[in-house]
Amino acid sequence: MDDRIAHGTSLTHGETHVLRFVLELPHPVTEVWPRVASPAGLQEWLCAADVFEPHIGGQVRLRWLNTDEGGNATVAAGEVTAWDVERVAEYEVILHGRIRFHLEAPSPDATILRFTNEIVGPAARRLDSLAGWHNHFEFLADALDGRPKNWSTWTLDRWRELRADYERRGGRQV
Repeated sequence: MDDRIAHGTSLTHGETHVLRFVLELPHPVTEVWPRVASPAGLQEWLCAADVFEPHIGGQVRLRWLNTDEGGNATVAAGEVTAWDVERVAEYEVILHGRIRFHLEAPSPDATILRFTNEIVGPAARRLDSLAGWHNHFEFLADALDGRPKNWSTWTLDRWRELRADYERRGGRQV
């Protein structure tokens, strides 16, 4: 199991799930920010940003570059709900709910990324999303190390491994 990314946690109220990850990245905020708050950076590890207006109220259209077994890609349109350059980028989009990246600089060469995703759905969706975000954060770590994701090589194998692990752990509800 890849241990660069700590397992995410979740809190559930009814069918609303709040997922959280805390990533300690050995890269300065100036390198991490563009990866979570620009079309070019997002494409290296998460999705294509077909529309991206970087300001509160700006429109976004995120198209995931990994697909399901049928070859279908998730497309999530919405808007920017929080924006503080090199600190907070938050998007509210259909299907994926509220996605928030909060960056802190404990030192000039490190970033703590506090990630929150608020979704609505059954418990299985919570586990699917924990595994999905975990897998994407591995891609983020690779991108920051100079190895952006080659989407043509993506398979469901790692996601399945993570999904099974989160299920064994119960999704680490807090």
